[in-house]
Order: sequence, then C-alpha cells, then structure tokens
Amino acid sequence: MQSVTDGRPEAPLKVVVAKPGLDGHDRGAKVVARALRDAGMEVVYTGIYQTPESILRAVVQEDADVLGLSSLSGAHLEYAKELGELLRDNDRQDVLFVLGGTVPPEDAEVLSGYGVHAVFGPGTPTAELVKYIKANARRVGAA
Repeated sequence: MQSVTDGRPEAPLKVVVAKPGLDGHDRGAKVVARALRDAGMEVVYTGIYQTPESILRAVVQEDADVLGLSSLSGAHLEYAKELGELLRDNDRQDVLFVLGGTVPPEDAEVLSGYGVHAVFGPGTPTAELVKYIKANARRVGAA
C-alpha cells in the first residue's frame, strides 16, 4: 500500500543495492534486492565489482532514496568512507545509507561517522531491513 501525499499516491521507494570492489559474493545482496522488491520498492542492483564512483552514478541517475552497500570482503570501512564522502560532495545527504554483510560490531560507530545510518549483519531477517527502510527513507536530512 502506498501512502498519499497531497492527494497523489507517493512513488515507491527507490533503492540501489551495490557490491563494491573485488567482493564477488552476491547471493545475500540478491536476496535483499528481491525482498525489497517484494515489499513494493523499486530496486536497482549494480552487480559485482563496482567502484564507488559507479555506485554513486547509479544513485544519482536513479534518484535513489536508499543506498544499500553489501560487503563481505572486509573492505567495508574504506568503501563506506569513500561513498559517504561522494554522497556529501554530490549533495546527496538525503540518501538513506545502509550497509550489510560481515561487519564487526566495533566498526558500527566508525561507519556512522562516515554517514552510514544502519548496519545489518549476517542473519538479519529481511523483514527487519524492510521495516527500517520504510521508517527512515525520505526522512534523512529533513529537519
């Protein structure tokens, strides 16, 4: 069910799901992409081996509400930092930036400083991710 703003139905949330760098393990990203689509969101999956610049380009071209970064390679800090900077430099602080994968709990605070709004570890139910995105997308940067 879509909400209504000014008497018109609100467009579905648009999510870019991305796999940065040399991380070729994308089964989880595909599961997440399908769950978000099944929840009524429009999902663009970038595929594997993406650069931060190509991920940003997808976010901008698609006018995405959400960027979901999937990282299983251990390089999540570097890619999140670069993407956080690129989002700020391109005036896209309005994008809800979430990260999923094998992320040590102690990295969550560092990731928050890079602009990541939430971290979802292995085994997180997709319903939890869907609920978080629906509650927080399009509210980022609104004050």
